[in-house]
Parts: sequence; C-alpha cells; structure tokens
Amino acid sequence: MAVEAPTIKQCQGADCENAASALQCPTCQKIGKESFFCSQDCFKRNWSTHKVLHQNQSNPLRTLFPPKIISEPDPATGHYNPFPTFPYTGSLRPVYPLSSRREVPKRITHPDYANDGIPRSEQKFVGRNNIRILDKKEQDGMRKVCRLAREVLDIAAREVKPGVTTDYIDEVVHKACLERDSYPSPLNYCHFPKSVCTSPNEVICHGIPDQRTLVEGDIVNIDVTLYHGGFHGDLNETYYVGESASKHAASVRVVETARQCLDQAIKAVKPGTPFRDYGNIIEKHAKSRDCSVIKTYCGHGINQLFHCAPNVPHYAKNKAVGTAKPGMCFTIEPMISLGSYKDKTWPDNWTSVTSDGSRTAQFEHTLLVTEDGVEVLTARLSDSPGGPMPMPVEANGEKPADTNGDKAADVATT
Repeated sequence: MAVEAPTIKQCQGADCENAASALQCPTCQKIGKESFFCSQDCFKRNWSTHKVLHQNQSNPLRTLFPPKIISEPDPATGHYNPFPTFPYTGSLRPVYPLSSRREVPKRITHPDYANDGIPRSEQKFVGRNNIRILDKKEQDGMRKVCRLAREVLDIAAREVKPGVTTDYIDEVVHKACLERDSYPSPLNYCHFPKSVCTSPNEVICHGIPDQRTLVEGDIVNIDVTLYHGGFHGDLNETYYVGESASKHAASVRVVETARQCLDQAIKAVKPGTPFRDYGNIIEKHAKSRDCSVIKTYCGHGINQLFHCAPNVPHYAKNKAVGTAKPGMCFTIEPMISLGSYKDKTWPDNWTSVTSDGSRTAQFEHTLLVTEDGVEVLTARLSDSPGGPMPMPVEANGEKPADTNGDKAADVATT
C-alpha cells in the first residue's frame, strides 16, 4: 500500500520561513482554527500581529465594518494619528507621518536582516539554547562595539530637551552610528522602521521615533544598539526632559528605582550565579519602592547575534535555565512601572505600553562575565549625561520605604 508523504505545514510567523512544528496557538484551537508555529520564540515574537485574527474571529462585524485606520492630517502640520480608534492606555499618541527609512552606506558591514528584515542567523533550531563562550578576540570585539554604543547614546542624550522630536533623536543616532562605521542594529530588525527605540512616559519599550516633540515633564528612554566588526553592543537609559521632570516625585521614583534595580542585579553577576537569581533581586527592590516589574520582556544573550541565549527575566521566581560562566555576554535591562506590570501593544506592532497608562522606566547594560566577576562593557563615562538623582521625598516628608509593603505587593500583582 502506498504511503502518502506527510504534509509539511508552514510556520504562521509573519517574518518566518521555517516549517512549522506541532506547536499550535491555544486561542486558535479554542475557536476551531489551525495555526502552527516553528517555536515558542517565534510565536511570542509574532503575537502582537497574530492576535488580531482572534479579534476579527470573535467580532464578525469587523470584516463588514472595518475600523477607521487613519485620521485626517492636521492642515497646518500634516501630522496625524494613524490609529484614532485604538483604546490608548495613557495620554501619549503616535504622531505620523514617519520619516523615510534612513540609508546605511554599503561600505559599512550590514547584519543579515538589513535587507529583508529577517534575522535568519537567530532562527536556527540546533543549538539555539547553547550559550556562547567568547574567546579573547571576540571579547575585544564586544568591548569595542559597546564603547562605540556608549558614545552614541551619550550623543543622543545630550539632545534630550523640550521641543525636540523623537524622530530627530533617531536622526542623531543614525548619523553617529555611520560616523563610527557601524550599522544601527534596530534598523529593519524584524522590520523595525527606525535606528533607535525612543520610549516616553507610559511606553515600556520599542517606541518608534516619530514627529511627537518631547515636552517639559516627560521622561524618555533611549535604547541604542550598534553592529560593528561583526558584534552587537546594546544599552539604554531613561532621561528627564526639563527641570520639572527631575522634580516630579513619581517620575524620579520610577526612574531611579529602575536604575538601582539594574545596579543591584549587576553586583550579583559572577561565574556560577543562576540566571533566575537576577529577577529575585530586581523585584525585591522594585516592590520596596512601590513599583512593579514588567514581565513580558527580558534580558538576552548578545554577541555576533542581536538576541540569543540566555534569557534573563527580571521578575522573581522565574524559571530561567543556566548559570553565568566566564566569557558569556548578556544584557540585564529591567523595565519598572509605577502601576501595573501588564502591557499592551499599539497597532504598529512594536510600541509596548503599560496597561494602565502608568509611567515606566528602563536601564540596560551589556555585561561580560569574567573569571571573578563582571565587566560592564557599556559603563557610563565621566562625562555621560544623565545620571542618578536623589530619591524623592513624599508628602509625609519621608522617602519611600525599603521594605516590601502591602501596597507595593498589590501593585505588582494586579
């Protein structure tokens, strides 16, 4: 009897050309729809676009009466909100049109995703969970790109002030990368349209630079990654926009808590420390400051690849696998919120915001594990802008307690 060859299903990931595994979307299964993915990572990466299928399935009227997608441009400026019907969680709105994609000269080495947006080098199945141990030459390569990345972030940070658009910050970062014969790693990574992530106020991460101007009282995270000499260097910091921001108690509390969470976690990095331990340190300190830890995003391995093993969660009691060993490079990048730890993604499929619109802050370093500790490859320089501010004094004249109070615990579990 003839045996039919098994049908090979295509992975449903929008940016994936791999064959699907047996992994199915559980929501699709509930509504009787098949959707297979090649891996859990691919499923998570494509969740923001895939979940739209569930919304359309649950509300048939969407197919008959599609929501308005673009508002009318302002006659004076030509600016518009591309998603006017979206239920935003806070006061921030995207301001389009986006500027044209910035070009990178061919003389500069491009990563594999530069042309089509697909990081194929990160999509391998065999050995994808193995953590690379870098040799001395590779470690020097990481040191160089991280030093350049620090220079670029500092250049961008000096432009942070009221009236400046995040698109202008993107332009500054892009030019600074090219001046250092470096490719801005975010550009076209999984189709991200810009050279840097700019995340103001309630934006947790992956904010797309646009025509919105920074205003007095904002806080903004700038996340820079460079690709140089075959290696990626990644770091970010959150900055105060204007004097009023640095005097606003809640903003200072979340920014300085995020900074301290990273600093405390880095102190624990050394050979033998489990990757799951950093989250315990971070969440304990965040709760002591009446803040919560965003759970959706984590630190990651970085070297010749932008994102790779290990995963480094920032919340307590996580199940991260593995321990630090000399020669490993990875990031720790806690995202800390004044309110809920839950997130929501804008229809641009990138901008991640807090579900309750509360402010959030983040800091990140690329780290190299040494024989007896850690080297912070993206460490601040003596003249780096920004830097720590005194923790705010609350209305009762006291600083926030360093204990895990009930109120903090309630915020972290909403």
